Amino acid sequence: MLRVSKFTDYAVVVLSRLEAEGGVQTAPGLASGTGIAEPTVAKVLKMLAQSGLVEGLRGARGGYRLLRPLASVALSEVIVAMDGPIALTACVDGGFGLCEAEHTCPVRGRWDPVNAAIRGALSAIMVSEIASPPAAPRTAAATPMPAYAAE
Repeated sequence: MLRVSKFTDYAVVVLSRLEAEGGVQTAPGLASGTGIAEPTVAKVLKMLAQSGLVEGLRGARGGYRLLRPLASVALSEVIVAMDGPIALTACVDGGFGLCEAEHTCPVRGRWDPVNAAIRGALSAIMVSEIASPPAAPRTAAATPMPAYAAE
């Protein structure tokens, strides 16, 4: 099963909150606003800062701020920041020495196109697309009924 880590999920939540609040936000403030434990928020922010997605500011008015709007941050960037390179298997992209069967493996290198497709899909989704609130569901009353011509 292909699944993002909890840290990636938390990172999207924290980034969303940073954008919604605007300006500089503290880890305790973000923890309070997201319901995520403060040590976890601090760890997520540190990893996001190391990857260049947020900036940490020191001092009395310190905290963290976004370096780019979420509409320009690909989901793949967040995944890589939190979990490392996106790879389905150890041998993707020509990796060597990571699998005991690599010298006799009949599918070695065949996962590369699959991995590239997944990376491409994740790169095409901006964080703002999943961080924004979902659109209100349409109700039956709001959906017009088609008019049928009398025969």
